[in-house]
Amino acid sequence: MIDYFMNEALNEAKKALILKEVPVGTVIVKNDEIIARAHNLRETLNDPTAHAEILAIRKASEKLQSWRLNECSLYVTLEPCPMCAGAIVQARIGKVYIGTFDDKAGACGSVINVLQNDSFNHWVDIKWVYNEECSRILVDFFKNKRRVAVKNEKHKTK
Repeated sequence: MIDYFMNEALNEAKKALILKEVPVGTVIVKNDEIIARAHNLRETLNDPTAHAEILAIRKASEKLQSWRLNECSLYVTLEPCPMCAGAIVQARIGKVYIGTFDDKAGACGSVINVLQNDSFNHWVDIKWVYNEECSRILVDFFKNKRRVAVKNEKHKTK
């Protein structure tokens, strides 16, 4: 089931890619059923909080009519940032499955570990999936973005 849910999160990431958003996707699962799904929409909504995890948490809370998602697991293609990790703790999500690490802003162990901070009143179980496609979609996105930027810069100097 882990692979199935991570593939569903990847499908969300692909939706973000189509919109030229950073391709990150999330699904939230309760009792082996997806109750919420989302992908990054920061550029589309001009909203710095419109990360896939935040949007999915909002949808799951609405569906369950509760901010407490402690019976839920979250699957995400990229390690959550500090903002999203904080929201995961606040939502009381029990388990997070992560497709690939973020060595620049990861808040689940790569840079810092918000989810398993003993000072907080909630501790989240972290499961690293290390899905090659989760990593590849991000690497390709940023390579392409840099290539376009270089091409545009060269065009300006002509």
